[in-house]
Amino acid sequence: MKKIAAIMCATVALTSCNDKVADIDTQVNELYDRMSQEERIAQLKSCYMDDLFDENGVLDSAKCAEMIPNGIGHFSQYASQKPTDANVLRDRVAAMQEWLINNTPNGIPALFHEEVLSGINTRDATIYPQQIGQACSFNPELAELKTRQTATALRKMGGLLSLSPMVDVCRNPSFNRIEESYGEDGYLSAVMGTAFVRGLQQGDLKKGVGACSKHYLGYGGGGDADEKELMEEILLPHETMIRLEGSKALMPGYHAYKGTNCVANSEILQDILRDYLGFDGMVVSDYTAIDQIPGLESRAEKAAAAINAGNDVDFPHGANYAYLQEAIDNGTVKPETLERAVKNVLRYKFLAGMFDKDPYLYSTETITLDSPEERQTAYDIASQSVVLLENNGILPLKDKKNILVTGPNANSMWAMCGDYSFPAMSYFWKKVTDDLDHPHVVKLLEGMESRKPEGVDISYSRGCDWTEDIETKYTVGGDERAWEYEILHRKVDSGEKADKAEALRMARNADVIIAAVGENVMLCGENRDRQGLRLPGKQEQFVKELLATGKPVVLVVFGGRAQVISDIADRCAAVIQAWYPGEEGGNAVADILYGNISPSAKLSVSYPNTEVYEPICYNRSTEKDQRVAWEFGHGLSYTTFDYSNLTVDKSAATSADSVVVSFDVKNTGAVKGDEIAQLYISPVDADQNLRPIQLQGFARVSLNPGETKRVTVKLHPEQMGYYSNDGARRWNIAPGRFLVKVGASSTDIRLQDEVTLTGDKVKKPLREVYFSKSTVK
Repeated sequence: MKKIAAIMCATVALTSCNDKVADIDTQVNELYDRMSQEERIAQLKSCYMDDLFDENGVLDSAKCAEMIPNGIGHFSQYASQKPTDANVLRDRVAAMQEWLINNTPNGIPALFHEEVLSGINTRDATIYPQQIGQACSFNPELAELKTRQTATALRKMGGLLSLSPMVDVCRNPSFNRIEESYGEDGYLSAVMGTAFVRGLQQGDLKKGVGACSKHYLGYGGGGDADEKELMEEILLPHETMIRLEGSKALMPGYHAYKGTNCVANSEILQDILRDYLGFDGMVVSDYTAIDQIPGLESRAEKAAAAINAGNDVDFPHGANYAYLQEAIDNGTVKPETLERAVKNVLRYKFLAGMFDKDPYLYSTETITLDSPEERQTAYDIASQSVVLLENNGILPLKDKKNILVTGPNANSMWAMCGDYSFPAMSYFWKKVTDDLDHPHVVKLLEGMESRKPEGVDISYSRGCDWTEDIETKYTVGGDERAWEYEILHRKVDSGEKADKAEALRMARNADVIIAAVGENVMLCGENRDRQGLRLPGKQEQFVKELLATGKPVVLVVFGGRAQVISDIADRCAAVIQAWYPGEEGGNAVADILYGNISPSAKLSVSYPNTEVYEPICYNRSTEKDQRVAWEFGHGLSYTTFDYSNLTVDKSAATSADSVVVSFDVKNTGAVKGDEIAQLYISPVDADQNLRPIQLQGFARVSLNPGETKRVTVKLHPEQMGYYSNDGARRWNIAPGRFLVKVGASSTDIRLQDEVTLTGDKVKKPLREVYFSKSTVK
């Protein structure tokens, strides 16, 4: 292929003197010295690929020469701007890279990045469940498989960098982006986020796709936390992604830390990130975040504030960094600061193999997205993400011949697709409303029909809409592109009539009612806030009228966050939290309802029973929080499990390798099921500088009826340690007594025993062991 050959030849010329040099920094230094100042600054900027192609999809060389004569460091969200076939996108990347290599002074290829939160943010790509649901699976193996599949496809399309995952530890139930997170617990978020990076990067940036840890530090909750909480819990997912899996990109949040916007905050970007954690990658701004630095008049001042603090790249346009030379000329940015930023970008490109003799910049084979294997992974994650909150025995649905499926989320793709999926991004940002079912998203009604047992009749009536009024509140914050009135002030048109009288008439003739309620793309997501956390519109009233028929109601709640359903939940026959379960969500929820599989998910957040607009977290107390309906770690099954035979090492030195915990889990019910056994640590004494209770391990245990398996967890004394700062940041492992608790949730503790750490207090600058190791036999 001529395009590949051109890239190879140009790259060989570029690196001919470096081929025998193993040290990437040497290669980076040599390239930097050859570059003009204009080329250097260009590496810190980005643009949209579509702006350089004409209406027929042909690269406009004249426009390239005008807009990027010195090259460009990055292309922003290149795969999601328009609904485009993956092969066409790949060919445009090839044309763009060929032009850069052959027509700019040093022929430096660009980094194409995309969002991959729940799969590649592009038409036809697999839509996996949103992260808030996936966290409820407590299954890092599936998280890794998902992103391995994602990286393989994205790399074929020319994408070498992602702007994912989002690993904010989110503790405010009302946060509009909590759906993107792994929930409220730092440990679980770190385990899942690290697995995300492991699968995405595949151990080598020349094979996988680079991850970007975001939104650093404390966006979504924790940005105003005290130093101890910030360093022990909020930082933890970023720390493990960087130190365990070598994540080489990081994005600061839109928010402020100690009064200074994160993108211009040297304490978190230099002192903590680089000096403390040892991060040696590139820091990229969130879209328009540099624009939002307060108190500065000019773009040159904003550029100086960001780059001086440690931010390397200006997304999405480089609008502020276009004025970096002005800032250098007036002395507000030192040449060595520019050098640091440019070399961080170049180093990433060398690590990704972009200057190799045979650079793998994209594939030449035909690309087919959403393979059967990817759809199976999407189904597996969805089936392990759906949480059964309550069940009075109605589920699984057996001997129920007439089933009514109703509610605004019963027959809608918007019950399945979370923010940063291609349909949701196209609908919200581009205002595209048609032809979004690519790939096909299985709706709940479709799953109920296709999975139904013989002799079952399904009836359907929408019954009510999501909301009668526009509930999305306008707030300044996040990506300023969303501040447009027309983007925020609209509601989703279902395309169906909501006939409440018809639905209630059908309900009276049904054996059971499946009420699918909750949010949609305009009611939860970036820049989208609602008036409250109760069900939108008149959904709660509709459910109450369904309940008044006297027929059992199974409430299925879709959306990006826990919603206040306390006024109706205890009257429903069962309650399911389905989150945004992705393209196979309809099949997964239907299989759970019918009992084809037993639910196994456990909550990754504390589920409130009242409106809460402040941080809540299970680890604040071992006493029940009266604002919480269902606690962190809660989730029911169609079977029951017994815990027994706990053994715990009675003592271990503070310098020991492990504390071994073992226990049995038995399936005492009549059906096969998976139990997520959770291990928590609590201090015995009040002066141990630890949370009252903290998750430090878990294991998924698959059991046939009557089967018992032994779970062994190897804790490390470092997991019982704490952070301190006495002029130097330290991780401390102190002697003392600790309770090891094993249970089915953070409040349903089945077994516990005490371990004593002995010996001298150990102080070290950083943790070395973060996670326990579990085996099941």
